[in-house]
Amino acid sequence: MTPGKARTAARGAAHPEHPAPPPGLVERAGQLASEWAPTAGRVLLGLVLAWFGYHELVQPSVWTGYVPVVPVVPASSLAVLLVLAHGWLLLMLAVAMIAGIAVRAAAAGSVALLLEIVISLTVAGGLSDLVLRDVGVLGLAVCLTASTRQRLVLSR
Repeated sequence: MTPGKARTAARGAAHPEHPAPPPGLVERAGQLASEWAPTAGRVLLGLVLAWFGYHELVQPSVWTGYVPVVPVVPASSLAVLLVLAHGWLLLMLAVAMIAGIAVRAAAAGSVALLLEIVISLTVAGGLSDLVLRDVGVLGLAVCLTASTRQRLVLSR
């Protein structure tokens, strides 16, 4: 190949005469999923936190058995107070996650709270399906702490 033909071939490769075909259905679905997955994860985590927070506020005596403080008697008013505080914290984190307010900070708070739950459940009863489920929810919260681009968030 002569030098002139090589330059022409190189220019043709850099500037193709035909544009690339539009992305297929699989590529578009992948793009859509990558754009919306953090938002879906954030909202779903918020719903889980809201569910448990609400139930801790409505029926705190049902949850006092999970209070990890050793000297607290499950039926004591201190145990009920701790469950109510935990329920409010869960609900506040849920509102922040769902509304898109300080998402990474709310996710970090969720990580701390879920880590406490996983550790206390593991110490109290060993590994169980309940603990492993909470480890999965903890993993979602960890992933959301690293997510810098999300849709439907309140920002400056």
